[in-house]
Amino acid sequence: MSGSLYRMESSMRDVISLRGLEVFAHHGVFDHERAEGQTFVVDVEVEYDASAPAQSDEVADTLDYGVLASRIHEAVAGNPVNLLETLCQRVISTVLECDQALATTVTIHKPHAPMEVSVADASVTMRRERGA
Repeated sequence: MSGSLYRMESSMRDVISLRGLEVFAHHGVFDHERAEGQTFVVDVEVEYDASAPAQSDEVADTLDYGVLASRIHEAVAGNPVNLLETLCQRVISTVLECDQALATTVTIHKPHAPMEVSVADASVTMRRERGA
């Protein structure tokens, strides 16, 4: 057997997860949401190949989740949009700017979404792959 003992199957991906990233922002359809703002909660999974950093043990070889979290926070805190779908796409674009990111799944929670009925959470989840 030549090469590494471990081979990544084409359908297998390693994943970095960030859960519960809280960002105060002014997104929403209603004027009061734009004026008052509210907290959004973001969950992100990034599929990548962790082979190189697992071998080298060097942060320079991996997708630095601290840097990624800061970039996501900045994207969510940015210019207001009406829809969670638009905000999700913004975060996806931010994640896929990272060279190591092969795909990402982003969920944006709006726990205080204005509705006529009580719900514990409202969220949108989207998944995109690089080049797809």
